[in-house]
Amino acid sequence: MQASPAMARELSGLFHRYRLFYGYPDSEAELARAEAFLTERLSRNESVVAAAMEEGTPVGFMQLYPSFSSLSLRPAWILNDLFVDPAWRGRGVARELLREAERLGAETGAAYIQLSTAHGNAAARRLYESEGYEEERHFAVYERIIGKQPGEEDGP
Repeated sequence: MQASPAMARELSGLFHRYRLFYGYPDSEAELARAEAFLTERLSRNESVVAAAMEEGTPVGFMQLYPSFSSLSLRPAWILNDLFVDPAWRGRGVARELLREAERLGAETGAAYIQLSTAHGNAAARRLYESEGYEEERHFAVYERIIGKQPGEEDGP
């Protein structure tokens, strides 16, 4: 189901746990920052968040950001976040979320969906490859971290 801004609080726990997985600090302040971030993205229509629900409780989510492909002259999507509660892994939840991303991509005429994961996240890499995603080999990807935000002193 596509999340509305009203669902940000409900999803913030999963979003916070996703950030913990990548080494960000565990605190009430960080949980509040996660909720505020989701609320802002959803309220401003800056991302699309889909939630996998089980008996009214979110068990997984993904967050897509719109982008564009200058070469193909079409929209594109960046699947920036995908997380499934560990108790629900292996039940097809992540696959379902990926297929929702693909449905949105097709619906919007997207040239591609791009995603990334940690090199050591073998389970995610197997899943993505089994769904037809290929490791990008045509372009070298670079990034430069521009300062740390409050609360990120201990994060990656």
